[in-house]
Amino acid sequence: MYMTITSEHVSGILTKDARPAAYCKSGDTVIFQTRDCYDDAVVSEERPLGDKADPIENPATGPLYVEDAAPGDVLKVEILDIRLRDWGVMRSSTMCGVFHEDFRERTARIFPFYEGGKGTEESYIRFDATLSLPLDPMIGVIGTAPAGEGITTDTPGNHGGNMDCKKIVKGSVLYLPVCVPGGLLSMGDLHALMGDGEVMICGLETAGEVTVRVTAVKGGAAALLPTPFLCCRGRVMTVQSAATLDEAGDLAAKAMKEFVKAALGKDDFEAGMLMSLLSDMAVCQVVDPLKTVRAEFPLEALSRCGYRLP
Repeated sequence: MYMTITSEHVSGILTKDARPAAYCKSGDTVIFQTRDCYDDAVVSEERPLGDKADPIENPATGPLYVEDAAPGDVLKVEILDIRLRDWGVMRSSTMCGVFHEDFRERTARIFPFYEGGKGTEESYIRFDATLSLPLDPMIGVIGTAPAGEGITTDTPGNHGGNMDCKKIVKGSVLYLPVCVPGGLLSMGDLHALMGDGEVMICGLETAGEVTVRVTAVKGGAAALLPTPFLCCRGRVMTVQSAATLDEAGDLAAKAMKEFVKAALGKDDFEAGMLMSLLSDMAVCQVVDPLKTVRAEFPLEALSRCGYRLP
């Protein structure tokens, strides 16, 4: 039986001052029960502003204190399962997102989830009479506590946070920095489906529970990883955030190049060539206080040269 952190333990900030909601050892499996990004307040299309007087923006469940994790380590978070409630919500914004000028008021849309769309086992939504869309559940907010001042859960950074990277899915492995004793891992803001960019302002927002295995990675193997660092579906990627997409893209590409250079023992020219030949870059989100870009590299190329992820 696994340890569970319930959705009663949520916060709108990731901070070293937070009281741990639970303690575990390195290698333990833990379940995080989460609220949606609207603090479970939007339950009706008729009330797009929700039913709470002061909802927490992007509430994150936690934090989890990993007893063996010390500053300088890397926290390896294996996403073993993501289970969603049976509906999701999307909402327009008059202030943020690429399309905010198109709207004079907020509008909400509730989408029930259905099983076995079009003869498959995938869950899906009926967007309209023509379109059925398969779900691909992901974690929008996941991070450790920064060493300095706390960072609100609507903002991404070197600690992780609101990266809105659609590759953080079941089966992925995310590596996050341990900046304070115990790491203080929190997560929330589940999306049933989201496109790169999250251009409207939100994905298909939902609540649920995430099962993870957490391991403290120590030594040189940890120092080599350009965190936040992710392995998903045969590719590794570094996820970087900055004030502009140009800055975030430069950070992601340079971080991945330095990783390839060190992992494979290449010089700048060889690593740069491999990046131009094999690396892909993608925008994770353009709607948060900082913008987020990931740089991807095929795991097979690393494996063929003898590199193994910790």
